[in-house]
Amino acid sequence: MSNVGLRIYTQINRPSKDLIKSFAGLPVANIADNMNRMFCIDARIRPMNQAPLLGPAFTIRSRPGDNLLLHKALDLAQPGDILVVDAQGDMSNSIMGELMVLWAKKRGLGGFVIDGAIRDIETLKKIDMPIYAAGITPAGPYKDGPGEINAPISCGGVVIQPGDILIGDEDGLVVIKPEDAPELLQKTKAKNLAEQQTMKDIENMNWDRTWVDKALQERGCEYIG
Repeated sequence: MSNVGLRIYTQINRPSKDLIKSFAGLPVANIADNMNRMFCIDARIRPMNQAPLLGPAFTIRSRPGDNLLLHKALDLAQPGDILVVDAQGDMSNSIMGELMVLWAKKRGLGGFVIDGAIRDIETLKKIDMPIYAAGITPAGPYKDGPGEINAPISCGGVVIQPGDILIGDEDGLVVIKPEDAPELLQKTKAKNLAEQQTMKDIENMNWDRTWVDKALQERGCEYIG
C-alpha cells in the first residue's frame, strides 16, 4: 500500500562529483544569466553565513513547523549532499538549529536550503557549513510528520528534483538540471572571460556604451530638451 505524504525514496541519481566540482567558484549571477535568468530560488531565502554552497539536492517535504523527516534525512544523506527542505515558507516554527547542523557537519553533508525558519543563528552564522533559509525564529519544531524524502519539491518557487545541482553564494541560489550542466558550464566560463575583458575596458576608460543609445532608439525613446 502506498502511504502518500509519508514516504521515503532511498535511491537517487547524483551527478558525478567531477561535474559538480567544475562549478566551484563560478558566480551564481553568471550561471543564472546563462539560464535566461530562470531557475533562481526566491530572494527571500538568504545565506545565513558566508560559506559557498555546491552539491546535489537531497530533498525533503515537511509539514510546516515539523522536522521529523528532516531528522531522518540527516541520517540518510550522503557526504556532500545538500538538504533542501520544502517547509512551505512557514515562519511560525524553526525546523533546524545548531545541534542538527553540527551532526550534519560531522557526517560530511554539504549544506542546507530551508524554505522555512531556523534558529540558533548566532552559532550558525559562524559555522563552516552553507545554510540558506527564509527566516529566523526561536520557536522550536514539532516531530510528528508527515512528510516525504527524495520526492520532487518546490523550494523558493523552483521545482527541485533529487540530484539537481544547487549552487549558492552571497547573491543567492540557482538550480541546475544535471543534463544541462556540461553546456551551461562552458557558457558560464565564457561569460566570465568576457566580464574580465569588460573590467579591463572599464579600467582603461574604453567600455563600449553604444548599445545603450541603440536600444533606446529601437524603442523610440523621445529626448526632451
